[in-house]
Amino acid sequence: MTFEIKKIDNKKILYVMAADAEYGPHLQKRFRPLMTGVGPVEAAMVLSDALSQLRSKNVLPDLVVSLGSAGSRTLEQVTIYQASSLSYRDMDASPLGFEKGCTPFLDLPAEINLALQLPGVPSARLSTGANIISGNAYAKIDADMVDMESFAILRACQFFDVPMIALRGISDGKDDLNHVDDWTEYLHLIDEKLAAVVDNLEAAIRGNQLAI
Repeated sequence: MTFEIKKIDNKKILYVMAADAEYGPHLQKRFRPLMTGVGPVEAAMVLSDALSQLRSKNVLPDLVVSLGSAGSRTLEQVTIYQASSLSYRDMDASPLGFEKGCTPFLDLPAEINLALQLPGVPSARLSTGANIISGNAYAKIDADMVDMESFAILRACQFFDVPMIALRGISDGKDDLNHVDDWTEYLHLIDEKLAAVVDNLEAAIRGNQLAI
């Protein structure tokens, strides 16, 4: 597991991504992320292990930045959004009387607002789950965009008391997904746009525009 903690002034930033396909040449010039693999289980496991090791060395990051792609039927394709809130669409204990999306016996709402927001980047509600959403499945999603890692990353960050920002480029959703190429077709454009947002993020940290 190789990654870097990037220092911006006196702040330590850990960038987290899921898949090599999303880590293009523009982002490669800016940081070396922790790669978790795809899905909420892998994301939670890998990030928790990394944060545990960093805590043991007293070098926990001041901020975790989760980057990658997302699907959406309603948002503009190949545009970067930050998550205003996160939800976990896989969790459904409603037969036992719990609200859908709420983990039983855990004092958290079904939708968790992210207090830390980057100025100048549009925000949208993000749903995380272990399944690919395509076509009519979007009708069942109570969120603007979907991914497979961000909620798990949030829970790991909450456990270690580290703030988080989630940045997602809309790679698909306008048309049905039938092949992996339907997801990867525009990742090179998202890579370039995410890199520009990363530059703005780091400038905001230098300018003390983020409360971390």
